[in-house]
Amino acid sequence: MGTFHQGKSELHGTTVVVDTTGPEVFVGRCDDVLEHGVLLLDADVHRDGEDGRSKEEYVRRAAQLGVWKKLDRVLVPQAQVASIRRLGEIE
Repeated sequence: MGTFHQGKSELHGTTVVVDTTGPEVFVGRCDDVLEHGVLLLDADVHRDGEDGRSKEEYVRRAAQLGVWKKLDRVLVPQAQVASIRRLGEIE
């Protein structure tokens, strides 16, 4: 039997990509999707154009190779969230 986390979103424990309306995209383990934002654990953040990669190029590379944790915990404000996708669904 698995662990049940009552009150948490269906994405709890899943590695997700949170794209923002700004230049940042986050990849991390979803702790919860809350009214005021998305709470990620063990997350990485990429800014569009950083290291010569667009946000989409970074996400494709993260799907292939994984990410290095830069942030133990980050709350992405709901007003900035453009989309949330499971990293495992990225080709």
